[in-house]
Amino acid sequence: MKNITLLLFAVLLLSTPALAQEFTNDRIAAMIEEYRDLDRGPYKRIEWFCADGTRRDSKDPCPDAIGGGIQHASYKTEVEQLAKRNHIYFGEILAAADLWSFWDGDNDHSRLKQYQLNNYLVAADNGWIQEKSRFYRGAKQIEDEEEWGRKFYYTVLGDNDLIDRDFFLLRESLRDLPHDGDTNLAQEVRSISKTLAEKHPKFMDLRIKIHGNPEAKDIASTREWVKEHNDELSFKEREEFEKLIDVMQEFFVPVPVAGLEKMVADWDKDSYIRQQAILFSSTYTNDTEPSILVPAAAGLMCDIRNNIKDDKRGTRRTSALELSLRLEELIFQTVPNWEPNTLQEHLDKIYAISEALAAGGYVEQWEWDAVEPRLFITEGETIKTSKLLDFIAAARSQVEWGTGMVNAIYGDVVEEYVQFEPLAYGFYDDRIRSSLLLPLGDAIGDLGGLVSRQIGLTSQVEKISNPSTVRGLNAGYAKGKLVVVEGNAEGMTVDPNKIYIFDRPPSDLKPVAGIATVSEGNLVSHVQLLARNLGIPNAAISTDNLADLKAFNGKEIFYAVSGRGTVVIKSAEEMSETEKALFSNNKKEKKTIRIPEGKLKLDGTMPLDMSKVSSADSGILSGPKAANLGQLKQLFPEHVVNGIVIPFGVFKDHMNQQIPGQDQTYWQYLTQIFNTAKSMREAKVDEAEVIKYQLAEFTKLRAEINRMPMKPAFIGQLESDFKTILNGKIGTVPVFLRSDTNMEDLEEFTGAGLNLTVFNAVERDKIIQGIRDVWASPYTERSFKWRQAYLENPENVYPSILIIPTVDVDYSGVLITKDFINNSDDRVTVAMSRGAGGAVDGQSAETYLIDNDGMGQLISPARENKQRKLPVTGGSIMEHADFNSSILTPENLKTIKRFAEEAHKTMPGSKNGSYTGAWDIELGFKDGKLYLFQIRPFVENNQAKNSEYLSSIDSDVNLNTELYLNKNIRN
Repeated sequence: MKNITLLLFAVLLLSTPALAQEFTNDRIAAMIEEYRDLDRGPYKRIEWFCADGTRRDSKDPCPDAIGGGIQHASYKTEVEQLAKRNHIYFGEILAAADLWSFWDGDNDHSRLKQYQLNNYLVAADNGWIQEKSRFYRGAKQIEDEEEWGRKFYYTVLGDNDLIDRDFFLLRESLRDLPHDGDTNLAQEVRSISKTLAEKHPKFMDLRIKIHGNPEAKDIASTREWVKEHNDELSFKEREEFEKLIDVMQEFFVPVPVAGLEKMVADWDKDSYIRQQAILFSSTYTNDTEPSILVPAAAGLMCDIRNNIKDDKRGTRRTSALELSLRLEELIFQTVPNWEPNTLQEHLDKIYAISEALAAGGYVEQWEWDAVEPRLFITEGETIKTSKLLDFIAAARSQVEWGTGMVNAIYGDVVEEYVQFEPLAYGFYDDRIRSSLLLPLGDAIGDLGGLVSRQIGLTSQVEKISNPSTVRGLNAGYAKGKLVVVEGNAEGMTVDPNKIYIFDRPPSDLKPVAGIATVSEGNLVSHVQLLARNLGIPNAAISTDNLADLKAFNGKEIFYAVSGRGTVVIKSAEEMSETEKALFSNNKKEKKTIRIPEGKLKLDGTMPLDMSKVSSADSGILSGPKAANLGQLKQLFPEHVVNGIVIPFGVFKDHMNQQIPGQDQTYWQYLTQIFNTAKSMREAKVDEAEVIKYQLAEFTKLRAEINRMPMKPAFIGQLESDFKTILNGKIGTVPVFLRSDTNMEDLEEFTGAGLNLTVFNAVERDKIIQGIRDVWASPYTERSFKWRQAYLENPENVYPSILIIPTVDVDYSGVLITKDFINNSDDRVTVAMSRGAGGAVDGQSAETYLIDNDGMGQLISPARENKQRKLPVTGGSIMEHADFNSSILTPENLKTIKRFAEEAHKTMPGSKNGSYTGAWDIELGFKDGKLYLFQIRPFVENNQAKNSEYLSSIDSDVNLNTELYLNKNIRN
């Protein structure tokens, strides 16, 4: 019997190979290609699905006696297994789905977002996985799909919490889920025109116009193109162009203002939304003036968002959101005809589109409340240049925040899909270009160009259609080949001599010649601060800018960013003599610094109580993290946890041990690496080969350190200190182990984020191993390359370790005790993310400038929908984060400002008055209480900041110049 059972099991495995294998990305990609060519695609057969849970053959309907049923396709077994194992859903049939399972709240609504992404891929890639199965009759019954869609929205929209937390996703999904007979026409126009342009390259110019700036006049242009190229087209191809024209005509059918109030006729007559809808329709039925119609439509959209919860019924909330989408369509059609003649009209246009975007959920309500006063300018005959530039900055932020919302909400699903279907990345562009972000970007570009010409300030970027959306972050200049990187850049190898443009820079970015990013992360991330130290030019650009700059990909360019944010990007062939002179010695003169190794005290071979260490010990016994935190513990005991310091001497004592099985110590091995590198340089060996040798040897050294024997006396003292200092036995107290080297936080350089932090370790063995891992971390490629670029004696880097108990903070981030965005001491800068490890890891952080009264100006909201939590069991977990409320409260902002003032009064004294600059402080909040984790000098690259050339590309702008608001300035 046993042999028979094993035989049957083996037969089962052989007969169902899909069940026995992993769904790797390669396998999923192969499934897609396989299903594209099948008449049934991802489906098995047509069946009846009965109300009692039974299934019947397609020719055997469910009896009325058991409640009847619906007919649709069933999924292939492999597709069902893919959904079960990997939570990936292909060819989703809504009528077959459980409503709340489809909402998929436990998985950040992945299933709903996948449905939208699948729809995009079907439209963009000739049916994608359903290339043939789109015509599989009976696979989906549209009436059943729409009925399910209505039930879905009537149910989900009845929940107030979901409307607050997921307003943007719910409203966006209405474009894609069948519920009222509508289709996503904008998506269809783009996908058909893309397909035709691929077949007919001569159509590409018109396709780019349709893709980038769609207008009703494109219909006539397409007709003219077809007429001109009629002889080159087959009958079938002409039919395809006719289909495009038909869809464009349907898309650009003017939204009838007169009938819009009927969309919310189910609302009570005295409800605010219905009253405002009736007022809108009756007032503007015959009005075609864009400058009147667009602001009015935006206002009604705002009324809908602000008052949608007035009625609890999901049916009425659904109709209100459908009206909101219709109004957005009206604005999208109308706004291209709004051609401002005055500065005031430009401001009004941008304000109206921004208001509509906020009403559509691209900006959260609290975010709009924070920025709206900077965008609402209607009084006075003139406006100061400074206020106008602030308006443009605030308007640009709406494009950045809105684009960030799309990326944050859909990023998890898109990033998963691109691993097996690269076309999925185009989903971002599709959503952005079908929204009002497109005309808002154009409007800001028009105003930015106009103002720049008026005041003589503009970025000089070749190949860019809208240079006003380019914004400098870090001053510097570089020359090198340009590399444009779309999508996820994590793990990619970079060349230090090249200039990179990223959608999102990798979190472990190594030194490069220059950077520009669409998603800048935040201004005080480790990557941004390190780039600032080294004078690496860095700018924020738009998605359109990135696409434009592809023309330079692989070519040598000159790239410069001024202190005021002016950006120059041009072909190296177009460089002026002054610009060529910057590289006359083949490289920029770079100021290097030397670690003061002579003051090190290495005789301490036991742990120290952090409260007994002060800033005077920085670079002597330990790195500045421990020294300054020990100082802060003395100054602000209520804000700083207890801690243990493992000084430099412990590291050196262990490095002096003989490597098991070798005739040299760890320290001798390290010294040998640097000595050999020095000899290679003296022998004129190419520097790339020297670094290659060092990195290979460092890899071996790290492996040895990672298994280094730990001295019993040290371990015994560490166990004792856990009990007396951290109030618990080692193995029971969750702790952080933070690398703290003598190369960090020098007045000329910060080593922010270069070395390892071990997160939330609890188990004894993990803590001991964590010590070894931290000691090895200065010899990673990234850490070595950053300091090699700046330090004269990188061989003299010593790591100490700071051990502090875990604080599972509600939010955390970085405080810079100056306004470094505007290079002013009048305000301080703070960037905060939800959970632990915020902002410093390059997250899209909530950033403020805080004035002397503790009032914060919102620079950017957080756009990370995950937060790191630190459970008492150790390690970390990522939890979902919402955007519908701010991270920092007004009281938090005041607390931060007060502490910044106190730090300025106290910290310079702790360095004998030798440092008078700004401070870079890591902090967090738990239950409203401020915790300090680190403080160090904030370092900027003065070479770049003071460069005569960089100053010269900033025009001499008088910020107090008055410009007339109502003067006709149209070119």
